[in-house]
Amino acid sequence: MPELPEVETVRRGLQPALEGQIIKSVTVRCPKLRIPFPKDFAKRLAGKKVEQLSRRAKYLLMHMEGGGVAIIHLGMTGHMRVISSNAPIPGKHDHVDFCTTAGATVRFHDPRRFGLMTLTTEKNLATHKLIKNIGPDPLGNDFNDEVLSAALKGRATPIKAALLDQKTVAGLGNIYVSESLFRSGISPKRQAKTVQGGRAEKLTRAIQDVLRDAIEAGGSTLKDHVQPDGELGYFQHHFKVYGKTGAPCPTCDDSAHIIKKIVQSGRSTFYCSNCQR
Repeated sequence: MPELPEVETVRRGLQPALEGQIIKSVTVRCPKLRIPFPKDFAKRLAGKKVEQLSRRAKYLLMHMEGGGVAIIHLGMTGHMRVISSNAPIPGKHDHVDFCTTAGATVRFHDPRRFGLMTLTTEKNLATHKLIKNIGPDPLGNDFNDEVLSAALKGRATPIKAALLDQKTVAGLGNIYVSESLFRSGISPKRQAKTVQGGRAEKLTRAIQDVLRDAIEAGGSTLKDHVQPDGELGYFQHHFKVYGKTGAPCPTCDDSAHIIKKIVQSGRSTFYCSNCQR
């Protein structure tokens, strides 16, 4: 499933085509994705200007003229492509088209239909059920080592599981948690409550650095992630531990210390037991 860097990459790629543009029409070709489309979804967006395209965790937010907000989640296999002109005939899994008066089409493609699109308002956005319990954005001004320390205090769960909890930090998934823990030298098995002080400071910095590096590389393409211009993401070529089972640890620089794989809460975790403590 796309994590924060992939969604942020999509947001940035869509901005030139959508932000400040008027939605001429919306075509919906199926009754539901993960959830049903709201009644009159297309009609409520048509004719409105997209005032801003933002992101909250793994959700894209289209802020519309008049106070409406479209909430979009890409799901496991969804992606959005910008077609500048002469959009081809839609395929089987091309479920939604957003057409602007400037002539561009943004097409949502989702073979497994695990994505979603719904509507709310600026007034109700913060309390919407999909948004209200999400923690601070790790790249936002309201996230730092003190905030992370407070969120982890007293929690006996492994730090890996705590970071995957979207109430702790928004937008992190399996890939970037594994990479962040490696960069900070923290074992994924360490109890979350012990990540305080200097450890929390190192982890905060590692999370932010990993996410910025991944965004710069266009995200990670393992299966389905595609940028709006059709380009793949390239951060997978810079993974230090994720998917590297049996490879020498790049920090230890010693063939005796290899990357190990364990399963935590049903998710694969990759780490070095020598340099991550």
